[in-house]
Amino acid sequence: MASSSYGSREGLTVRSAASSSSSEISLQIDPINADLDDHILGLRGQVRKLRGVAQEIQSEAKYQNDFISQLQMTLTKAQAGVKNNMRRMNKNIIQNGSNHLVHVVLFALGCFFLVYLVSKFSRR
Repeated sequence: MASSSYGSREGLTVRSAASSSSSEISLQIDPINADLDDHILGLRGQVRKLRGVAQEIQSEAKYQNDFISQLQMTLTKAQAGVKNNMRRMNKNIIQNGSNHLVHVVLFALGCFFLVYLVSKFSRR
């Protein structure tokens, strides 16, 4: 195993494992370079920030999913309401459609009768 194939930082050295066929890497920390503790603390802070961001994303996704579910329920209710109203309107049109035709015929007869009376009295 070549140590040049793995990137190393100052203070870290790669030791070859006990068996040459193993894919494990052993790291030895040089105690002279103590800035690794600061680096680890910095990484921990970044992990905390990322965890907070992930939790915010999760809560926002949950809120969005709930909102979409509510919209779907509202849409389903609206569709049912429109369907019921269309059914009622069709029923009323069928029931009142013949009455409407009778009213139109009576109105036309009334107009003809009125025109007849006006023409009869206007000749005198």
